[in-house]
Amino acid sequence: MPAKKSSSVLSFVAWLTGVLVSLAVGFGMIGGTLALPTWLGGSTVAMIAGWIVVLTTAIGVILAILQK
Repeated sequence: MPAKKSSSVLSFVAWLTGVLVSLAVGFGMIGGTLALPTWLGGSTVAMIAGWIVVLTTAIGVILAILQK
């Protein structure tokens, strides 16, 4: 049983890390810290992509909580 418990904790830590990184990247794109080159759409496209990342991450967190 201890192996399953540590595997569960490790899975949660990996999931939480993914959520935090997604939010950091999303808010970085929204705030202008992270940008795209102009030939890829520039800051406007980066801001839209940032909002998509933040919203889908929030939806994923809510769905994961509801599933448990």
